[in-house]
Amino acid sequence: MSTVKTLGLLGTGVIGAGWAARALHFGVNVVAADTIPEMEAWLRSAVANAEPALARLITAPLPPKGQLSFTTDIMQMARAADFIQENIPEQLELKQRVLGDISRHTRPGVIIASSTSGLMPSDLQRSMQLPERFCVAHPFNPVYLLPLVEIVGGELTTAATLQTASDFFRFIGMHPLRVRKEIPGHLTDRLQEALWREILHMVNDGVATTGELDESIVYGPGLRWAGMGTNLIYHLAGGESGMRQMLAQFGPCLKWPWTRLEAPELTDGLIDRMVEGTQLQAAGRSIRELERLRDDYLVAIQQVLRQYNVGAGATLRAVEDRLFADASKAAQQLVHDQSGPMRVLTTQVRPEWIDYNSHMTESRYLQVFGDASDALFVRLGADAAYRATGRSFFTVETHLTHQLELNVNESLYVTTQILEFDAKRLHIFHRMHRAHDAALVATAEHMQLHVDSNVKRTAPMGPEVQAQVERLAATHAKLSPPRERGRSIGLKRVG
Repeated sequence: MSTVKTLGLLGTGVIGAGWAARALHFGVNVVAADTIPEMEAWLRSAVANAEPALARLITAPLPPKGQLSFTTDIMQMARAADFIQENIPEQLELKQRVLGDISRHTRPGVIIASSTSGLMPSDLQRSMQLPERFCVAHPFNPVYLLPLVEIVGGELTTAATLQTASDFFRFIGMHPLRVRKEIPGHLTDRLQEALWREILHMVNDGVATTGELDESIVYGPGLRWAGMGTNLIYHLAGGESGMRQMLAQFGPCLKWPWTRLEAPELTDGLIDRMVEGTQLQAAGRSIRELERLRDDYLVAIQQVLRQYNVGAGATLRAVEDRLFADASKAAQQLVHDQSGPMRVLTTQVRPEWIDYNSHMTESRYLQVFGDASDALFVRLGADAAYRATGRSFFTVETHLTHQLELNVNESLYVTTQILEFDAKRLHIFHRMHRAHDAALVATAEHMQLHVDSNVKRTAPMGPEVQAQVERLAATHAKLSPPRERGRSIGLKRVG
């Protein structure tokens, strides 16, 4: 559990809004400060635009959303925050002055981090009070979806500050990468700049258009980079001998005059080519339209990578495992207080779930109910550690009813009621509800068998799981039985 209850944001542009959306989604309150009052409306719009993608990215139970507030009083934000993230323009003197000012209005233990993409932390912390609690935390756009954050300490930064900052970013679903030495541009931007310089040279020399160069990444190395970085990919290129063979075979190419380390002069002609090329690629789509397209495929890629536990998918899996564990603990504590069916899952209808009638397709109802069953099992204690012992639940019978239709991006939730159980069986009933009006959308009745792969047959539940089932079932026994329970399909005979 994070000790950061309120995140203070200094600056509310694209990066600041991304931090706000991510933190709010993980239940952290946000106090955003900007000297321009009109930025409040822009910030709230940007956060709202990010919410559909975030809702699809995380399938595990989340805490209640944090509250967003806005102020033009920077010092008010500094006094209210448990952690501060600075996102103002990349001007060293401006950052030094503002960081120094806010450091005198925060509590001593509050970490102050900068989103700077290239400035050195030792330079930034010079004017600060208690500079040892300062670090760079450089994110990547969109901050609410991309998990990478580069953590860089300055000469006066303590190890405890770096660790505490890393723990907070991990709590909000990020991958903190500790940079060993402070250098201008940190790690990722230096790599990106090398690629960017080559792009500018090739456009300037008429070798390729911006679209052709983007295609050279999108259809090739970009796909590989999503799960493995350049170094591991090149290790594979060396065959069984790995990187050593790769360098022996292709190392001499490094002496060839392929690349240019210095960027070309940004002439009006080159600028025009870059602008015309990217406008052609945008094909009339607005920035918001392109942002939604980008968000959709970033969600899909990370969810695919999650299945293989690599790259950003490993970060997503780790934070979801933690959220499921937290939900399980909370459910065990509240199991005696359940006055109705337990809400086990909240999600959203994704674009790929839509059928030819523009509604959620039939198979996705079963998928959602299956996810709800998994969430219930975790709350009962049948989590990943339990499954690692070879024990789990197996569905032997299912009955679905469809009551209403769901449209793309509509939010929904599932509640679960235990109907019956014994040592080896669990009879459960799910209800799917539309979030905005709680209307019943569909129901699912399942019979689950508890199995043990070690003996390859049904087996009694573990005592800790059965104890949770007994407690919840005792509470649910007071509820009315579902109207759809035990229904069969058939035509009524007349006459």
